[in-house]
Amino acid sequence: MRVEEKLTALRVQMKKRNLAAYIVPTEDFHGSEYVGAYFKAREYLSGFTGSAGTLVVLRDAAALWTDGRYFIQAAAQLAGSGITLMRAGQPDVPKIPEYLRDNLREGSVIGFDGRTVTGKFVSAIADKTAEKKMSFDGSTDLADLVWADRPPMSTQPVWEMDASSAGRSRREKLACVREKMRGEKADALVLTALDEIAWLLNLRGNDVLYTPVFLAYMIVEKETARLFVHGEILSDEIRARLERDGIAVCPYDAMEESLRSIAAGTRVWIDSGHVSYSLINSLPESAEKIDGPSPVELLKAVKTPAETERMRAAHVKDGVAVTRFMRWLKTHAGQEKITELGAAERLEEFRAQAEGYLGPSFAPIIAYGAHGAIVHYEPTGETDAEIKPGAFCLADTGGHYLEGTTDVTRTFALGEVSAEEKRYYTTVLRGHLALGAARFPQGVCGQNLDVLAREPLWELGLDYHHGTGHGVGFLLSVHEGPQRIQWRISEQARSVPLEKGMVVSNEPGLYLEGRFGIRHENLMLCCGGEENECGRFLYFEPLTMVPFDRDAILPELMTERELAWLNEYHAKVYAALAPYLAGEELVWLREATAPIAG
Repeated sequence: MRVEEKLTALRVQMKKRNLAAYIVPTEDFHGSEYVGAYFKAREYLSGFTGSAGTLVVLRDAAALWTDGRYFIQAAAQLAGSGITLMRAGQPDVPKIPEYLRDNLREGSVIGFDGRTVTGKFVSAIADKTAEKKMSFDGSTDLADLVWADRPPMSTQPVWEMDASSAGRSRREKLACVREKMRGEKADALVLTALDEIAWLLNLRGNDVLYTPVFLAYMIVEKETARLFVHGEILSDEIRARLERDGIAVCPYDAMEESLRSIAAGTRVWIDSGHVSYSLINSLPESAEKIDGPSPVELLKAVKTPAETERMRAAHVKDGVAVTRFMRWLKTHAGQEKITELGAAERLEEFRAQAEGYLGPSFAPIIAYGAHGAIVHYEPTGETDAEIKPGAFCLADTGGHYLEGTTDVTRTFALGEVSAEEKRYYTTVLRGHLALGAARFPQGVCGQNLDVLAREPLWELGLDYHHGTGHGVGFLLSVHEGPQRIQWRISEQARSVPLEKGMVVSNEPGLYLEGRFGIRHENLMLCCGGEENECGRFLYFEPLTMVPFDRDAILPELMTERELAWLNEYHAKVYAALAPYLAGEELVWLREATAPIAG
């Protein structure tokens, strides 16, 4: 069916239930960024394939909200569908609660699958529409009624990590969580985020594309814990070890009923910003709710020494693969036919040669020429461009290794590019280097540092419409909170101080629609520095080990300090990768990382 036909079928179901609006988010029952095929209802109904967006369907209109990473992509994919693109965060673009208030009549009923929207999201709509006395119906997944060939829910086997790899056993992690619970006088903690549950239990799975997690809920109590999963995903050995650690295994679909049966007076810690509307409403009125961020989120974000050592090893493996790819692309473009999809396959081949490689950490972005201006472009059979000399190629890719997760972006100059392109490449690089060299006192948040990456662009009256940095998990999600680097301050992204052991990306960019895009991304480890009368200072250690493209750098635009930062980084890259390369590849690496004079 075409998108228009799908929306018509959805509206038939809405009319049967007297719904004036129906909301379809991207997320699954756990608020995941990337979701399994079963949960891609928004993509099915709208035709928009980006990883972020919310569809709102009214009886006579429809709109889709997405962020700056996807403006160009969404405009192209929604064209002719009857769905209006709402560029979230831009001037004069209403938020979803305001849109519903302004476009629905008094007393309207707003529908959604209550398992896929958070309690906080519904509360925001309720607050904004209170004057019109609207009500909510979260009882039905209407997409399921119009999606005839919907894929089944994934039930892939779970595997267990060795505690030495993580630096803590699950018993130790549960003890840390219970200590946080005692501090809040909580009797029970509700966990629904898949990466939090996987981290806490030292288990990994394959139920979500690009993220090694498994579908699960969890309730942690003072002495016991319950894990809610599809039973077939656990081996007898893992099930027995969980039970020895005080974790009872329960059916996946028994979570709501378990919450309904919680005893009166129980103090339940639940994060309405991440836990679904349905689960929150399953709690009895007699239970006392503690609404706040899950303690697991911050515990998971601060890596143990064992995790950081393994992540360094993962980035050396990844650096070897990406550097080999960089050399191959720059020396073969124009000599043989290479397309975006073909280049992505070749990079995957390089990564797969590393011992312990598990697969990509997100869909590879290989964007040639004008495609680079589409921030999260994914090549398809219809868009697959041939890569030729005379333009930029932006490659944003990552991998999962047994040692950790990587995410790296490099923009390559293929053949000779224009002076303007080199100027902008160098400008973005200057911001990247400034952020990477930051030293700052403990207590500083990512919002305090974002200006370092943007200032060279702001001086030219330019900017980019995405955050500068996100956290990355240890063999988990490539996008992890709560830390982030961005200048926007919002309720959805609370300000969290950076801490020793956190990993964060550094990825400023510039995107000129219809022409080219530039992005430079490293992952960085937050490290402890000196302590004096001004307090403890922190700094960043680069984890990513891949050269920047000297062919696109204009040294005359850089200060001596910036060149020193770049040369220091390239020296580290050479030292890390040289033992694993030989012959022409080693010669190429030596030239690619040679010092640049001012």
